[in-house]
Amino acid sequence: MAPAAAVVLAYLLGSIPFGVILTHFGGAGDLRTIGSGNIGATNVLRTGRKGLAAATLLLDGAKGWAAILLCESLFPGTALFAAAAAFLGHLYPVWLGFRGGKGVATLMGIVLALHWPCGLVYAVVWLGLLGALRISSVAGMGAAISAPVSAALFEQFDMVILLIGLCLLVLWKHRENIDRLLSGTEPRLGRKHG
Repeated sequence: MAPAAAVVLAYLLGSIPFGVILTHFGGAGDLRTIGSGNIGATNVLRTGRKGLAAATLLLDGAKGWAAILLCESLFPGTALFAAAAAFLGHLYPVWLGFRGGKGVATLMGIVLALHWPCGLVYAVVWLGLLGALRISSVAGMGAAISAPVSAALFEQFDMVILLIGLCLLVLWKHRENIDRLLSGTEPRLGRKHG
């Protein structure tokens, strides 16, 4: 029963839509009607509220991290189950009709909790690409791809299959961004776009 309990707890933690909550109580409106309608930090930034965007980024990462640590402390040996469930909770939260975020920040929290050196690689790739290209989607997808690669390089083979799956979900959630990248219409940070 421990894996099932961990899955439920981690899903519920992962499904907390911090972007929606913060923009609502911060007076920025319903995030789902702004910009792309996505509930993540990049879309919160489109409200012009940088503080709310930063808080969303941190909290979306923290919930992935906390879900794993909490489930592992309550139900030892369930970290990978919790990782998958927390991630799915963010992507497909029951509270929002299963329309959630793209998972980049939550995946960073998950990777940090599972193996912090992989998490550092993730953060460096994400921030490096964001600083160099200023295209949020490319930075996020690049960071997600780095997760299973770094896990393999650090010989964390128990994590590799899970991280490949989570990476593929991140890419799937970015399919519209990929289309815009291919057509040359993907915006850089600082420009408004859906």
